[in-house]
Amino acid sequence: MDSRNLELAELLVTHSMAVTPGDKVLIESFGTRTFELCEALIDCVHRHGGVPFVRLYENRIRRALLLTASEEQLSLQGESEAAFMEQMDCYVGVRGFENVLETSDVPGHNMGLHGTHLMQKVHMDIRVPKTRWVVLRYPSPTFAQSARMSTAAFEDFFYRACLTDYKAMAKNAEPLARRMTEAETVHISGPGTDLHFSIAGIPAIACAGDRNIPDGECFTAPVRDSINGTLAYNTPTLYDGHFFDNIKLQFENGKICKATCGAGNVSMLNEILDRDDGARHIGEFAIAFNNEIREPMLDILFDEKMAGSFHFTPGDAYEIADNGNRSVIHWDMVCRQLAEHGGGTISFDGELIREDGIFVPEDLRPLNP
Repeated sequence: MDSRNLELAELLVTHSMAVTPGDKVLIESFGTRTFELCEALIDCVHRHGGVPFVRLYENRIRRALLLTASEEQLSLQGESEAAFMEQMDCYVGVRGFENVLETSDVPGHNMGLHGTHLMQKVHMDIRVPKTRWVVLRYPSPTFAQSARMSTAAFEDFFYRACLTDYKAMAKNAEPLARRMTEAETVHISGPGTDLHFSIAGIPAIACAGDRNIPDGECFTAPVRDSINGTLAYNTPTLYDGHFFDNIKLQFENGKICKATCGAGNVSMLNEILDRDDGARHIGEFAIAFNNEIREPMLDILFDEKMAGSFHFTPGDAYEIADNGNRSVIHWDMVCRQLAEHGGGTISFDGELIREDGIFVPEDLRPLNP
């Protein structure tokens, strides 16, 4: 076994989930490549006194089921999985897809039913607020190709980005969380972007390896109806197996009134944003600072942590930083602001916080690349 998987399993069990004796831990594995890490997780959970449970998924099989799934079928599956999730204390999702576009030909209606009966009822309503959870990807040749690296070079990058010093990261992020919690207004500017909104009264949460691996972000949520202006994203993104790039959103009083993209199907983009009322409102605003991650790789867990980036997320808000928005979608769209990507600024209450991806105030400079 790769010794780095043993180290990663130890991090996930002791730091991310903080497993204690008697904890019931659900390990969900997506793809056969993840088995080695799953074995390490099972052993590690046992050694720390927890009780491991494992569910295995494969994306080709998932696609076959979703192509023909009825609402009754997905509702029953959701009820079963929700009842099981209710009994868990901890959750880790390890995803190692061979083809990230496997569900691209599943009808949008069926993906919407999956979002309603499984993602919403099992994960957003139970797993997220009621368990100590963490999710991560797992390296594969396909993943390496998306990152434009050799397999060996990507594996080295993957473990370096995942096994960072999260205690130091947490300490360095405390001033940013404090500033975001105390701030009332935010102004973001950049190429094609001029956006104003409020975050008054909504807490900010600094993340350093306790929910995502890799990690490195501080998130809150905008006051739901406060957003006005335009936002031009410059990072490729996948959602439900569909590729998009150069998405541009226009907001009026918190709602996305116009959505376009430079690459991808505009009709599909708007179909996703029309799945429910909450999908055209924003559920999360986050500033990222994992300095090992500098380029996108079509994987949101990595892309949303890129140094110099932020994400502004259509869809469901997290209860821990809640603006009341509810949706079956949660789509972390990313904008990079380093100078080589066009630059840009983020200001809180008129004070410049970050310029061209670099934090300006002295107490935030330890977060810089």
